[in-house]
Amino acid sequence: MFNCLVNTKDLLLKAQKEGYAVPAFNIHNLETIQAVVETAAKLRSPVILAATPGTFKYAGRDYIQAIAETAAKKYSIPIALHLDHHENIEDIKESIELDTKSVMIDGSHLPFEENIQVVKQVVELAHSKGATVEAELGRLGGQEDDLVVDDDDSYYTDPQAAKEFVERTGVDSLAVAIGTAHGLYKSAPKLDFKRLREIREVVSVPLVLHGASGIPFEDVRKCIELGCCKVNIATELKIPFSNALRQYLIDHPDANDPRKYMEPAKQAMKQVVKEKIEMCMSANRY
Repeated sequence: MFNCLVNTKDLLLKAQKEGYAVPAFNIHNLETIQAVVETAAKLRSPVILAATPGTFKYAGRDYIQAIAETAAKKYSIPIALHLDHHENIEDIKESIELDTKSVMIDGSHLPFEENIQVVKQVVELAHSKGATVEAELGRLGGQEDDLVVDDDDSYYTDPQAAKEFVERTGVDSLAVAIGTAHGLYKSAPKLDFKRLREIREVVSVPLVLHGASGIPFEDVRKCIELGCCKVNIATELKIPFSNALRQYLIDHPDANDPRKYMEPAKQAMKQVVKEKIEMCMSANRY
């Protein structure tokens, strides 16, 4: 059914209509992509492979693109490669030229009008190449890749500003700030469901929940009920992967074959991917 990477427009609109979310898992290399897509294929779930600027700097845009394209040809589920938290338009252009179909331009650190102008520029570029665009309004605290936002610099999304932002930019999806944060939480997060409901009432495009690692299942499900059609997971994947890899090397101090010490790390990551797919209710949708 699918033999190439897809953009996220139809994926998210289908999820919006049917009341689930498409999970977006941050990946970094061959092994993490395999862990995500093999699990998603087994569960018949659509999936988004999200890669930050740091991931592309580490692995190379052409390498990541090629691995993702191979996965899309191998499995009969929709797979999107998504540029996560990109700020540099030239980087976005480079990936679009490689045929990436889903991008996020993060202008949340900019003043409102500047954010709109930057996003409009990316929307025009991406749409001309058949790619979809996610933007962010409001700002999450915590750390994502090399981007660190202090709690004092974070702020929630204003519903009326979100309405204007979407109308003026033409974005395909909108990431909102309702109390989540990137990385691990220092204390139990308190999500502003009232604010999310108000945003949903005035914004028709699919909404995106960033910073979902560590959020209780019931809270994520509530966000999905209130309009979040894409849920981002990063930190909760990296921890079990690195823990399993570390433990294997402790138990096998003479190990030197990556084909062996990477396998338990992949299996640990697959378990979390499975749990998050179940949380998003995206299994058996294709």
